[in-house]
Amino acid sequence: MHAARLAPFDDVLILEPRVFGDDRGWFFESYNQATFHTLLDELQLPHPRAFVQDNHSCSQRGVLRGLHFQRAPHAQGKLVRVVKGAAWDVAVDLRPDSSTFGRWAGVEISAQNRRQLWIPEGYAHGFVALEDDTHFLYKTTDLYNKAAEGSIRWDDPELAIAWPAVVNPTLLAAKDAAAGSWADFTASL
Repeated sequence: MHAARLAPFDDVLILEPRVFGDDRGWFFESYNQATFHTLLDELQLPHPRAFVQDNHSCSQRGVLRGLHFQRAPHAQGKLVRVVKGAAWDVAVDLRPDSSTFGRWAGVEISAQNRRQLWIPEGYAHGFVALEDDTHFLYKTTDLYNKAAEGSIRWDDPELAIAWPAVVNPTLLAAKDAAAGSWADFTASL
């Protein structure tokens, strides 16, 4: 497995597995704790808490989910990947003491490129499906806790995320359509 930092962040990583293929098909390890921790050690990053929950969503083209986060003590680190279709995935730094506070980065992850994205605790996360029937999987370092749940508007003008044109705002979940602004989030700190 190979890791690259997703600029401008030092701790959000794009992970690319080593794929073994032949005329029968292909194989790769989608997660190996020892390998993941070795990559983090090489990049001088801390190990996350153990993954305790796996989630799987299916979305049609243009469906946007996010920007979601959970507040401490239930903050979640997420290891995300797409096993069918494609998504444009976004992380937003929510850590007020960080030099990248309020900045975002995005990357395409897909069944074809097999990339994964590691998003540590302290970030909001969202994605838009680029194809119909996109299956998105993620491992989390804490269980979902409704009382700790938070969200920020995907189209907040202060964040100015450059989402792909495929976003269909009529397909937003009610909680995403009602999400607070970046200003609301910063005022709550």
